[in-house]
Amino acid sequence: MPTWLTDISATELMGTPGDSDALQMAMRLGTAFLCGSAIAIIYWGVRPREHFMPTFPATLVLLAILCAMLPLVIGQNVAWAFGLVGALSIVRFRTVVDDTHDITFVIFAVLVGMAVGADQLTVAVVGIAVTGTAAFIVRPRYPSGPNLGNNAKLQIRLGVGRDPDVVFQDVFAKSLSKVDFFSGATSKQGASLDLIYRVSLAANASPTELINQLNLIEGVQSVELRRGR
Repeated sequence: MPTWLTDISATELMGTPGDSDALQMAMRLGTAFLCGSAIAIIYWGVRPREHFMPTFPATLVLLAILCAMLPLVIGQNVAWAFGLVGALSIVRFRTVVDDTHDITFVIFAVLVGMAVGADQLTVAVVGIAVTGTAAFIVRPRYPSGPNLGNNAKLQIRLGVGRDPDVVFQDVFAKSLSKVDFFSGATSKQGASLDLIYRVSLAANASPTELINQLNLIEGVQSVELRRGR
């Protein structure tokens, strides 16, 4: 085995930087908590309430703290770094992040947390200031009121044996100004079809009226209408 993997001190073997004691670690993690809270506040400020996920700000705070622990665990030990990457590779996210805007905040919390853990407080503070300002400036503007905007997502579950082009034709013509088929799949072991359309509401139509009309069609099992992004 190469000497650079074996020639390590007892402190490095524990994965703790030699210049850090328990108080310094607590201060770094506490700073990561404050930085994560700042990121969560920025997220709360730039996200519209109808797109707000209540658990996401808390996730950002905890993620910043956990990522701050990474440099403390690894220290100067390269072998620990490779081992930690291998251990983390078995972790899988079971919740799909539907909006790429949320993904940027996940990366934001990861980088700030790692900067704090590596004792790069200037990077963390400047990063929060610049990225936070940019997030407020370029935050997405969503249409308010009943207007769903362009490319709203309409998902319909329909029992097999019905032709979607026929059964939805009248409702689509009355309530929608644009309909584009996006994707389709079978569900319930082939007993139903999950159809997704990109749609735009007509000027005199309302989302609730569209959902009610579709739900009254024989064979329709569920209807979901989401604002366009």
